[in-house]
Amino acid sequence: MHQKSGPVVLADEVKNPAMEKLELVRKWSLNTYKCTRQIISERLGRGSRTVDLELEAQIEILRDNKKKYENILKLAQTLSTQLYQMVHTQRQLGDAFADLSLKSLELHEEFGYNADTQKLLAKNGETLLGAINFFIASVNTLVNKTIEDTLLTVKQYESARIEYDAYRTDLEELNLGPRDANTLPKIEQSQQLFQMHKEKYDKMRNDVSIKLKFLEENKVKVLHNQLVLFHNAIAAYFAGNQKQLEQTLKQFHIKLKTPGVDAPSWLEEQ
Repeated sequence: MHQKSGPVVLADEVKNPAMEKLELVRKWSLNTYKCTRQIISERLGRGSRTVDLELEAQIEILRDNKKKYENILKLAQTLSTQLYQMVHTQRQLGDAFADLSLKSLELHEEFGYNADTQKLLAKNGETLLGAINFFIASVNTLVNKTIEDTLLTVKQYESARIEYDAYRTDLEELNLGPRDANTLPKIEQSQQLFQMHKEKYDKMRNDVSIKLKFLEENKVKVLHNQLVLFHNAIAAYFAGNQKQLEQTLKQFHIKLKTPGVDAPSWLEEQ
């Protein structure tokens, strides 16, 4: 017995996901078009843009400071590498002097105190290196995690601002045209979309303001501690004050690992 074939009617639950996906793509494409048009219009000097002068000034300062902190980080890393090489050489030189002290009776004393001096310099260098690497780790966290997280929110805010201005421009253009049975539904829909993007923009602006405030407080606290550490450690090292150098590391709870020629750092945070 043969069954007759005929048209197949898709149930709503089968059809809807595909339709919903197409609708999402359509909305995304329309939104992308509006935002692209707004960006081009602003760059050509034809379109207006919403500006929060105080907030944008703070954002500009943050971006400028981030570049300067990145430069400090790069220089501190160079200093750490160079100091590590010097400490490594001093340790080897100390060992060479010590070996000659045992084998040269007539120069036993001279080789001996040179060996002691180089080993002491290497020890103090390792301590300073620990402080510098702690400084690097803390500034790196501030720059590449804390500040970067805030700048991510800033990018979201800037995208929300472009969307808001794009839909604001649409609404303004519609309001300048005729108001009849054909245009009123479009104006009403445009008003709803404008309001939705205005709320999103206001929320993102508030989020950025809060993050900038907390970032500034955290930045001052972190940099204050790290700059005190950096200064005290450098000053004690070049003054030859071994006790003060070790005390500085204790103050900041920095523990040194056992020195080894394979490792470029002896830093270990407690």
